[in-house]
Amino acid sequence: MSKGLPSQENQNAGLSTQLREGTKQSHTMAENMTFIKCFLKGVVDRRTYSRYVGNFYFVYSALEEGFARLREHPIVGQLYYPELWRKASLEKDLNYFIGPHWPSVVKPSPACQVYVNRIQEVVEKDPVLLIAHAYTRYIGDLSGGQILKNIARRALGLPPGEGTAFYDFEQIPHEGKFKQRYRAQLDALGLDQATIERIVAEANYAFKLNMDLFRELEGNWLLSMARLAWNSLLGQFQRKPAPSEAAAPSS
Repeated sequence: MSKGLPSQENQNAGLSTQLREGTKQSHTMAENMTFIKCFLKGVVDRRTYSRYVGNFYFVYSALEEGFARLREHPIVGQLYYPELWRKASLEKDLNYFIGPHWPSVVKPSPACQVYVNRIQEVVEKDPVLLIAHAYTRYIGDLSGGQILKNIARRALGLPPGEGTAFYDFEQIPHEGKFKQRYRAQLDALGLDQATIERIVAEANYAFKLNMDLFRELEGNWLLSMARLAWNSLLGQFQRKPAPSEAAAPSS
């Protein structure tokens, strides 16, 4: 079976089940990206994290502008949930990490631009596939947001309430119940199997686009780690000798 296509036994299941089962391999691959594994261990620096937040600002802007545009669409409009939207929270985080001038300096990376272009293409040409991009991002955000929030706070030394607005769904008091509601709505769309399979395939592509973002960040992260290591080593060489070392006679 090719990746993204449901098995025969799953074809009788609803869209939510087929999305979950059909993206398991992609989900595992994303979790094993070096950037994600390091992030989960609390190994991340502000420069890389700011780029992470900046790229997602453009991704979520495209995603949410698409849903706003398609609010009256007979299928996509049924998944119009502004309480999920992350654009405003990402703006808060960028303002914290970079400052009020962030709109003039934050630009999408090459992988981010490809991701944004795909979302915009889907909105224009095949709106039903926007469901795949919403599922890939929002269900993941609801599932692991608080864990990632706590990791980011510890790793970056963030004060409470600063720099982690991305993970706070203030209009969703019970994330587990909301996910159940969202999955029920996916199943209630009444899509035929061919459309479901196209959405699952697009969800796998969305995972790939996310992995491309993480791969870019891995390069930035490695450069940052190398810079820190070099500065630390340089500092040791430039360290002034202790009094006892300075007074030691030459042989």
